[in-house]
Amino acid sequence: MGSVDVGREPGVAWDFAVPADVLPWGGRMIGYRDMDGAGLDLRVAGTSAVTVLIEFGGCGVIIDDALGQRTLSGFVAGLPIEAMRIRSERAEFVEVRLSPIQAYSLLGVSPTDLGRGAVALEDLWGPRAQRLRTQLAAAASWDERFALTKSFLAQCDRPMRTADPEVLACWSRILTSGGKVKIGELAGSVGWSHKRLLGRFESQIGLTPKRAAMLVRFRAAVDELLAGRPAADVAMDCGYTDQAHLCRDVSIFADHTPGALRTHYLPTIARHRYRAWGNFSNTARHR
Repeated sequence: MGSVDVGREPGVAWDFAVPADVLPWGGRMIGYRDMDGAGLDLRVAGTSAVTVLIEFGGCGVIIDDALGQRTLSGFVAGLPIEAMRIRSERAEFVEVRLSPIQAYSLLGVSPTDLGRGAVALEDLWGPRAQRLRTQLAAAASWDERFALTKSFLAQCDRPMRTADPEVLACWSRILTSGGKVKIGELAGSVGWSHKRLLGRFESQIGLTPKRAAMLVRFRAAVDELLAGRPAADVAMDCGYTDQAHLCRDVSIFADHTPGALRTHYLPTIARHRYRAWGNFSNTARHR
């Protein structure tokens, strides 16, 4: 099946597409290009997925994250606590989102080894990363680029690198509860000690259970804030102690206030990303 065009508007020179078929190894993918060279400036909030960004236009991407400012040809980012800024003079990207469970087998590295910032694709995959970028640049369509990316990741798959069933169960419970779960109850539900759960969960997910629950709760809250609900109501429904508690988490993960998310964080490119991913994941503004 072909890709789906999700992002062309009159007067807006952005080309967005998503694969129409289900990815065989799970996860989601989006492609987007800046068609007139206006430039890209993304503010990336914390998300409960591992992100793979592959730049294929040759301009590179400037990253500002917990490790400082660098220019990369693409990167992998784990489950960061801090917000990240991404800039490019002419954006041409394929972006993939993986759950940390999927990433554990697909990326050849434990999510916890990704650290707090972006890891260059070459550091992870060596010369193969450059070959993939060259192939993407030469491709004639989004369908071809998506097929190339899926084939590349399938070759990276190491099925023997699977998460513990107990870790998978705890991660699933954190997701389904919207992050509103007590960590002691998680450990008891899988028959592990608190210490064992912390060690195994962090090594395979990239965050402690408490931090993971905090991140998932934040994502649920942001969806509600972007829908226009009052911050006080969102704080109550999403399990925060009070509105001040919600504001602190939004500041940590998005580096903005709840009001700024609603007012400034859904310009054109961000709306298309929001639509493609199915939740709030990145924020952006045109230069």
